[in-house]
Amino acid sequence: MALLEWRDEFATGIPSIDYEHRNLIGLINDLHTRAMRDPDKGPVEDTLGDIHANISAHFALEEKVMRDLDYPQYDSHKAEHEALLDDIRAIMDKVHADREFDYRTSLADCLRDWFGDHFKGADSRLHRQTGH
Repeated sequence: MALLEWRDEFATGIPSIDYEHRNLIGLINDLHTRAMRDPDKGPVEDTLGDIHANISAHFALEEKVMRDLDYPQYDSHKAEHEALLDDIRAIMDKVHADREFDYRTSLADCLRDWFGDHFKGADSRLHRQTGH
């Protein structure tokens, strides 16, 4: 079962951003499937690294689009991005340091809730602002 499903309400109307959102959902679902099947932290750590790198690159694109559009809520949107990256980095550090990692109550909840809220909130406002 997928942790996150793409919904039309997640769309920003900006093709490059929506494409990357779909890819990020795929990576998160891959991590979820892997972690549920195999609790070994090695593959989880590798996939977490991939997710962190892809999210960082995605946020750079999204922030460039916002700067190009002179988006008025740029600072608060960027702050949300930085907070998520900090949260993922903290989880990566915890996974690396601890032998036991409860995936279900930490990373899964964090990513599902954050992406759902961010897509419906900050990214939805970006969509309305740009008129896409």
